[in-house]
Amino acid sequence: MSFFIENWILIAVAFSAGAMLMFPALTSGGGADSLNPAQAVQMMNREKAAVIDVCGADEFAAGHVVGAKNIPLADLEAKLTGAVKNKATPLILVCASGMRSKRAVAVAKKLGYENSHSLSGGMGAWRSASLPVEKA
Repeated sequence: MSFFIENWILIAVAFSAGAMLMFPALTSGGGADSLNPAQAVQMMNREKAAVIDVCGADEFAAGHVVGAKNIPLADLEAKLTGAVKNKATPLILVCASGMRSKRAVAVAKKLGYENSHSLSGGMGAWRSASLPVEKA
């Protein structure tokens, strides 16, 4: 017990360092359904993933992933099956920050698109990675 009392600063530093190492993993919005921009590009190139932008038309026109189709989140349930006929096709759902696309993944999975993923960080992360953006 005296070890802990005499070295409480070292113990606090060790716990703080551990917390700082774990923080990015806990807050990245990660998970099995999230992709970072590099993983998204790999999926687009290797698996011919379809990119669906769930932003509104004005946000989509301001800039989107090259080749993305625009289906606003409110219309996703009604229009996704018409836009992507094969439910085995990998989907990458994109929005401005990654929040709406997480909800869109749930909608897509409910419709039977089991290989659906959200772009973690959205278009902000895409632009930060200096990846190509197209304007409509």
